[in-house]
Amino acid sequence: MIGPLARARQVAPERTAVRCGGAELTYAETWERCRRLAGALRALGVERGDRVAVVGPNCHRYLELYQAVPGAGMALVPLNQRHSAAELRYALEDSGAKVLFTATGIDDPPGALEHVIDLGDGYEELLAGAEPVYFPDDLPPETLAGLFYTGGTTGAAKGVMLTHRNLIANALHFQAIWRFGPDMRWLVAAPLFHAAGSIAVLSTVWNAGEQVVLPAFEPVAALDLIERHGVTETLLVPTMLAAISEEQLARPRDVSSLRGMSHGGSPVATETLRRAHAAFPDATLLHMYGATETAPIATVLHREEELLDAPQARSCGQPAVGVEVAVLDPDGTPLGTDVVGEVAVRGENVMAGYWNKPEETAAALVDGWYRTGDLGYLDEHAYLYLVDRAKDMIVTGGENVYSTEVEEALFRHPAVLEAAVFGIPDERWGEAVHAVVVPRDEVTEDELVRHCRELIAGYKVPKQVEIRTEPLPKSGAGKVLKRQLRAPYWEGHATLVSGA
Repeated sequence: MIGPLARARQVAPERTAVRCGGAELTYAETWERCRRLAGALRALGVERGDRVAVVGPNCHRYLELYQAVPGAGMALVPLNQRHSAAELRYALEDSGAKVLFTATGIDDPPGALEHVIDLGDGYEELLAGAEPVYFPDDLPPETLAGLFYTGGTTGAAKGVMLTHRNLIANALHFQAIWRFGPDMRWLVAAPLFHAAGSIAVLSTVWNAGEQVVLPAFEPVAALDLIERHGVTETLLVPTMLAAISEEQLARPRDVSSLRGMSHGGSPVATETLRRAHAAFPDATLLHMYGATETAPIATVLHREEELLDAPQARSCGQPAVGVEVAVLDPDGTPLGTDVVGEVAVRGENVMAGYWNKPEETAAALVDGWYRTGDLGYLDEHAYLYLVDRAKDMIVTGGENVYSTEVEEALFRHPAVLEAAVFGIPDERWGEAVHAVVVPRDEVTEDELVRHCRELIAGYKVPKQVEIRTEPLPKSGAGKVLKRQLRAPYWEGHATLVSGA
């Protein structure tokens, strides 16, 4: 099978491949630069199977690494630039990376790391002095393409092993559910170290589309790029979707080119979708659910804007083409419709395992299924409804409370901009439902509690609503960090639950 970049260079060499700041590169230029990058790495002694790490903002060089390193038979290790020095060092040591491309440098590099290269001028100097090489055409599908580090909230981060088979399968699945073509201009807005950022790279390149790169998400900058370059599609995590919608509603731009907005990475409130549709009325909304371990697409919900008042609006959609989804009991037996259990995924897109972690791999990959740790149920038409992360479920007085349901109730109040719900210690009930809210307009705790009582059962209503003026803490990928919000309440308690 001809690779995505090779095909794009063959069918559209002069078409623009990427815009990034002042850089604009054609597919012929990108092909040449990727071949030079592969040649430079080989000259540095990097061989097939060796790992090459990168930490830095989104840029056209990052996209070249994403394509050239696996294309040369090596494995890319994208790292979160918001991680601490200790977290980065752990991932570098664990992966055994030989080369690190970085925009920030690293103190006291691990012993296995032979070269540290600046992602700016150093990168360009490396390419300028390199001999271009052709990519091997005999790479087995099970060849490791990348180690994508995830987790770390309940212990050491895990390197998700994604193979060429996994990434190509995901790219094909995405093309089956979304219209890719040479007229596509995809805004790379989420960070490329995260699956939300890299999800469309191969599909866009395969179809000789154009990628417009946003170095770091900021709603004003994102809207500027959409307007200036006629962006047609993008993917945002829910916090980004909410922020860009607020900005567009407050200060509208010409976003008529935008045909589709997909989102994923974490649950989204229906009210956020309503505001997104109001802000971008001509764009189709697409919800995608998955995980790094599934490369990442598992389910899709098409045309959300048409379902906002339907029950399916609270679902993650149906299994994507090429992917099988089931809800299992603890013994791995499939459950009937409308019964809550653990969501499991099976398909060519599912990871090979966790790097150097056989026990975690055995726990996650069972009888061919990836056990996600998410709780949910399937309806009679295979729409998947998530109720919570297993680790985020609150048990209060013997009753299960799903934090996402309480958050959904809070978001239905027009004054709520951000909300996070979690359990805190309670002597009487074991755990109490606690909410942290960032309002867009003035609102009181009592008003929010009364609002929730009208929508959900009494035992689900927050015992306390903490109102903050500062944005909620978020990961580099834009997910709300509940563990940071929850941790102070659990200090000194034996049953600290460390969720994402």
